[in-house]
Amino acid sequence: MKNIAIVTGASSGIGKEFFLSLKDKPLDEIWVVARSENKLNELRSLTEIPVKVLPLDLSAPEAAYALEQELQKESPSIQYLVCAAGFGRFNGIEEDDREVLENMVDLNCRAIVSTTKAAFDYMAKGGVMILIASMAALQPIPYIATYGATKAFVLSYGRALNKELRAAKGARCLCVCPFWTQTAFFDRALAEKTIVKKYSVMYKPEQIVKRTWKDLKHKNRDVSIYGFVAKGQALLVKLMPHRFVMWVWMKQQGLR
Repeated sequence: MKNIAIVTGASSGIGKEFFLSLKDKPLDEIWVVARSENKLNELRSLTEIPVKVLPLDLSAPEAAYALEQELQKESPSIQYLVCAAGFGRFNGIEEDDREVLENMVDLNCRAIVSTTKAAFDYMAKGGVMILIASMAALQPIPYIATYGATKAFVLSYGRALNKELRAAKGARCLCVCPFWTQTAFFDRALAEKTIVKKYSVMYKPEQIVKRTWKDLKHKNRDVSIYGFVAKGQALLVKLMPHRFVMWVWMKQQGLR
């Protein structure tokens, strides 16, 4: 049986960094998923492990079917599944198009469910699902409302899925909650008149990934957060009323 890893959103950012971090793992193949076939093909030169390219738009329902078909055909043993595909918009709901917001929900939420469902039966004992959530999952955020809500879904879903994976497969799920991170995410997130003007900290993808692998050594951990500033905020938003947390956010960004 072939031992594989699957990385969605592998063409850039945190997804690509996770792909690079797999090059020393005992794998027979790495499956990479993203919309750009050219960018995925470029990954082949970055590892000695064979790479299977799946150019799929995971926001489309037929993408999940295509992945299911590949898994049924190969019947692999999945050691790692990294779900890093997603996008956000820093804008008020009044200014954004309905199609954009719905596409965000499709990619950030429905695609996570479809991908993990397709992979569930093929997860190896001791295997790991890694879902990229966000610090935005921990609090309601005006003017990033839809994005924050989709990541709250990912966090809740992933922590519950962790229990099911342990019981059924002897595998686990870890939710990663990055704070502001230097990736191509911002190319799409920043609208023409974006409301985000202040970033309290900016991390690098490799820092997020390195912390994730470290946290996976803790068998009972289901959430990974990197950085002193991020961990401090995670604690504060647990202790403070969300009404106050939202007021602070609005004040930081100069919003009424």
